Amino acid sequence: MKTLRYGLLTAMVLAVVAMVAIACGDDESGDSSGEGRGDTIQTIKDRGELKCGVKQTQPLFGFKEADGSVVGFDVEFCKALAAAVLNDASKVEFVDASNAATRFELLASGEIDVLIRTTTITAERDAGRAVDFAQTTFYTGQGFAVHADSAIQSTADMEGATICVQSGTTTEQNLDDHFTELGFDYTPLGGEDAETQDAFLARRCDVWTADQSNLASRISAFDNPSDFRVLGQIISKEPLAPGVRDYDSEWKDVVNWIVHGLIYAEELGVTKANVGQMASNPPNTTIARLLGVAYEGGAVADLGFGVDPQFLQRAIAAVGNYGEIYTQEIGNNIPRACTLNALAIDASVDCPPGKGGILYALPYR
Repeated sequence: MKTLRYGLLTAMVLAVVAMVAIACGDDESGDSSGEGRGDTIQTIKDRGELKCGVKQTQPLFGFKEADGSVVGFDVEFCKALAAAVLNDASKVEFVDASNAATRFELLASGEIDVLIRTTTITAERDAGRAVDFAQTTFYTGQGFAVHADSAIQSTADMEGATICVQSGTTTEQNLDDHFTELGFDYTPLGGEDAETQDAFLARRCDVWTADQSNLASRISAFDNPSDFRVLGQIISKEPLAPGVRDYDSEWKDVVNWIVHGLIYAEELGVTKANVGQMASNPPNTTIARLLGVAYEGGAVADLGFGVDPQFLQRAIAAVGNYGEIYTQEIGNNIPRACTLNALAIDASVDCPPGKGGILYALPYR
């Protein structure tokens, strides 16, 4: 009986150990719950450079100029991260993540530290891929473009149409779902982003579908933008956000709070031009906390993000607040007023019912 009791006790102990090991991600059965765990912040510091995966084919958001420089809305968030972590906005390697089919592989393999590339948050991506999303940087939706001489006004007119759509994207899935619901046949013409654009320009398809922001940004860069129409219809929600590897929560916190901090700076009126003065003489505790400085002799708030408390101050000094980034990189090409990308607290404009901003920073405290 004593041997049996010892045997049962040993089995129970081993079972508990196994459960703890699984909970800690050490299960050898192939469970991937611990994959991607690492200290990305320290890796970036040791390397002295941030590797940021960006699109290099979409004007306004991520585009490679003739001189080799990469510019755009998403690019500025990469610079903000480099300024926050490395104290130098130029310490960024912009890795080409234009290919939608391989962008997540770049992240999972460690070739990039963060993916900021007009990528939509979806349940499947969040649960099924080794990616964790931070705060949304831009809200858009799937739209359609046609030639100006087309009779098409909406998808109700697209029965039997040939539609250019980028392969391996939520856009492709949304298109199929929408036409299935309509009960319409259509012919998809797939390819990479630039290929679908070229096919549309050559009239090999009747309609070009992509995020409405993508269509507007590309058409704005054409020599003859008046030859095309972006339809008003939107068939999906496309919240675009930075992605990091799963189980790397400290790094995700930094990415997430850089985005929130830039939005909060706009809400509070902290700009690239005045951030130094605000840091030297903060007008209130809220701004002092955001910029990582003391207020009237009090203590500096250190929230323990793995970087020093002034990381948001450096980001704002490098690229400005969210509104400044938007104005500089997107401007009137995609109007902001009365859209989802306007500040939720902005009461300076009268918007039609159902219109208005939802951009909102979580409290930094």
